[in-house]
Amino acid sequence: MDTKHCAVDGWVDAIPVPSPRDTATFDLVVRPADIDALDDDAPDTIITCTSGDPRITHELLNGIQPGDLLRVTGTLVQPPTPGEHARLTVDALEVLDTALVPVLREMVLDRYGDYVVIFDGDTDAVPVFTAHGQWVGLA
Repeated sequence: MDTKHCAVDGWVDAIPVPSPRDTATFDLVVRPADIDALDDDAPDTIITCTSGDPRITHELLNGIQPGDLLRVTGTLVQPPTPGEHARLTVDALEVLDTALVPVLREMVLDRYGDYVVIFDGDTDAVPVFTAHGQWVGLA
């Protein structure tokens, strides 16, 4: 498996999603520095990012929204098969620029005191986490 420690700048594609293992996952859209040299229909590179650091998880779940420009540093693992997304385990996160307007799509995060819940119109299950990203259970 090919791994590399690196820093990547990119835009958050969708609201970061918490997982039961005290982590948060999000997709980062990365464009090459020489974008003008590429065809107009060239696809963007998508890197799936995960962090288990409680401070980073807290920031992802409470302060990051789609369209934010981030610099993430960590260990990049190339996909085992072509066509899949590369995976980056994030060790450091820096917000370079924020999106202008908050974007809400099909899923809504809501906070009740020390708890964060995720309402998704496609499912009846409501995941519940602490504000620090620790898994509580389903409601």
